[in-house]
Parts: sequence; structure tokens; C-alpha cells
Amino acid sequence: MRKLKNEELNRATVEEFKIANKFPLVLVLDNIRSLSNIGSVFRTSDAFAVDELVLCGITAQPPHREIHKTALGATESVSWRYVESAVEAIQELKDLGYTILSVEQADKSVMLNEFFPKKNVRYALVFGNEVHGVDEAIISLSDACIEIPQWGTKHSLNVSVSAGIVLWDILFKLK
Repeated sequence: MRKLKNEELNRATVEEFKIANKFPLVLVLDNIRSLSNIGSVFRTSDAFAVDELVLCGITAQPPHREIHKTALGATESVSWRYVESAVEAIQELKDLGYTILSVEQADKSVMLNEFFPKKNVRYALVFGNEVHGVDEAIISLSDACIEIPQWGTKHSLNVSVSAGIVLWDILFKLK
């Protein structure tokens, strides 16, 4: 066994990635304060061929040196836009036929391992502020909340880690 060289990975160019088929997933980042988390979600979105990122509220936007440090160029490949109000963004996505899933601990949340996405359904996944989570107004607009099962004492994961776990799980189930 040996580690593959970069030229053996068959990476798409930015231009090839932009025109390639994407998964029908939109990620909404609402009031994410850490520039490193934002960059990391860009990079994860590239890895999983997410259709779009919607940045809302205080979530910083590229270009920004601190975002770039963790995104490693994914701000150029991943389609993104800024909408000041997450409520407005969610309503727009609902009007376009997206099923809204907030990733949050809620009284009626569905554990991620018990959530089975449907093929041919377009999902928007909402990730909230690192301290306060997904805003209650967004939860009330959501079709469901999904929660990552946890067994430790913190019951809290970094938002970029949560995005990676949820994306991998949903896309694995869809494939």
C-alpha cells in the first residue's frame, strides 16, 4: 500500500467542477461567527459536490484571508450567495420546493441515523450559530430537525464537523 500522489487523484478543475452534476443539497449557514468554520464548510461542500451554500446574517463572505486558509480554494469552486435574512433565504428555498432540515437539538428532532432522505427530493440543510444554534424562527419554518446522536457530556459539535457528518450520512444514504 502507498499514499496516492496528487496527480493520481483525478481531481476536477474548477471549471469542470462548476459544470458537473451536483447533489440537490443547499447548505444555509446562519450567523456563523468563525471564519475558519465558514472556510471548512466551503471545503466540505466541494468534497461532497453540494449544489450551493447560502450565507446569512453575520456569516462572513469570501474573499477573506481567514476563510481562504481553511477553504483552500473551495470558495472558487462552490456556488454561493449571501442573503442577509436567513428567514428570507429559507422562505425562498421553500418556494423553490426545497425540504428544509435544520440541524439542531429539538423536542421533535429525528436522529440522523434514523433519517432516510428520499431520492428526487431537494434538501436545504440549516446550520446555526456556534453558541446559540439554529434560530427558533428558522426551526418553526423547517420541515424537520435532524440531530446527530452523541453520547458524551458536551452534546455539542463544531458546526463544520456537524456539516461533514450530516453531509456524508445523507449522501451515503442517497447513493
